[in-house]
Amino acid sequence: MNKNVLITGADGFIGSHLTEMLVAKGYQVAALSQYNSFNNWGWLESINCKEQIEVLTGDIRDPHYCKYITKDVDIIYHLAALIAIPYSYVAPDSYVDTNIKGTLNICQAAKENGNIRVIHTSTSEVYGTAQYVPMDEKHPLQPQSPYSATKIAADAMAMSFYNAFGLPVTIARPFNTYGPRQSARAVIPTIITQIANGVKEIKLGDLSPTRDFNYVYDTCCGFIALSECDESIGQTVNIGSNFEISIGDTLNLIKELMNSDVKFIVDDERIRPSKSEVFRLWCDNSKIEKLTGFKPKIDIREGLKRTIDWVIQPENLKKYKSEIYNV
Repeated sequence: MNKNVLITGADGFIGSHLTEMLVAKGYQVAALSQYNSFNNWGWLESINCKEQIEVLTGDIRDPHYCKYITKDVDIIYHLAALIAIPYSYVAPDSYVDTNIKGTLNICQAAKENGNIRVIHTSTSEVYGTAQYVPMDEKHPLQPQSPYSATKIAADAMAMSFYNAFGLPVTIARPFNTYGPRQSARAVIPTIITQIANGVKEIKLGDLSPTRDFNYVYDTCCGFIALSECDESIGQTVNIGSNFEISIGDTLNLIKELMNSDVKFIVDDERIRPSKSEVFRLWCDNSKIEKLTGFKPKIDIREGLKRTIDWVIQPENLKKYKSEIYNV
């Protein structure tokens, strides 16, 4: 294996795990971290193969930079995005710049540098609340937040480059990924960190919505399987577990695994506007299995155990500001 790959958003949660997995498989990895004056590489600071990758610092919002970093690359895994839904309510312009224009810049650079293979990252949020379950790739798209709207547009932009220019694009659409290194704005690390810090009452939003949680190892395996499958070019493909669980039941499972008696309190500040809340997500993952043979391996109980074991390590726990509401 001697393929050169570029991972945008490599400094983030999923991107850092994908970086490790691709290095282990023998790929030559260039990992893009968002430029900052501290020269902080995000979660790339914590990975076990830092010496084996090339870390790039820059910004996908700059088209010249995107063209520069995509030279001599065989595959681009495009994960860089703004993803927090609450922040998209107050800063939607930033989401347009990063998610839509950033995707345009990457696709244009891939086209100009020799039609590079692109795995573009979508999200199950583009579906909105399920109109039927399980949700296959034909499910209608519903922009229930500015974040979701920009991801719908980014997916369309990526697919337009396949249709108009023959760019070999696959749209990977992961459902709710969780695991070590996930941001504290997500519900699972929010709960684990607070229980680990001895909190007796935890403020949360609505506990009734359901999600299809996918452990990060499985999500990354799905990305790689799609990149190795030529039949997936020009396709949008779900990555999920085909298992639905409510937020409330997920939290109770975490309580059980951590032997906690914590109480959950609904906090109005954390409840989304009623038309913006996605009440049900349940992935139909039959397409990815048919195309690639991929099946998720880690169930919710095992995945939560692994996540808890990682979060409660003192060096990891101190990286989370569990006492504040992280949007």
